[in-house]
Amino acid sequence: QVQLVESGGGLVQAGGSLRLSCAASGRTFSSYAMGWFRQAPGKEREFVARINWSAGSTYYADSVKGRSTISRDNGKNMVYLQMNSLKPEDTAVYYCAAGQAFRAGTQPGGYAYWGQGTQVTVSS
Repeated sequence: QVQLVESGGGLVQAGGSLRLSCAASGRTFSSYAMGWFRQAPGKEREFVARINWSAGSTYYADSVKGRSTISRDNGKNMVYLQMNSLKPEDTAVYYCAAGQAFRAGTQPGGYAYWGQGTQVTVSS
C-alpha cells in the first residue's frame, strides 16, 4: 500500500513557476514508478510526466516537455514536479500516482495509487 499527498499548488501568473510535491508513505515506495497527471474541468485526466523507480528514466507529455521536470527522492519518499513558463492551459488539478513499472505508463489505468490532487491555476 502507498498513500500519496500532493502539495504546492496555487495561483500563479502566466510565465511563472510552481513546484509540486508528493509525499508518499509505504515501505515499498522506492519500487514504484511515479507519475503526475492533471485534470481540467470538463476534460479527461491526462498524463503529464513519469519517472521510474531509480529516477534514471523520465518521460513527459509533449504539452509540458521542456517546461517541466519530474524528480524523486526515495530517501525522503518524495516526488516533485517543477513547472516553469506556466500557461493558462496548464490550469488543472494535478495528481500524483504510483504504479508498478511494467504497468505505469501514460494511461491513468496503469497506476494503482492516487493522491487527492492539488489545484494549479494560471492567470493570463
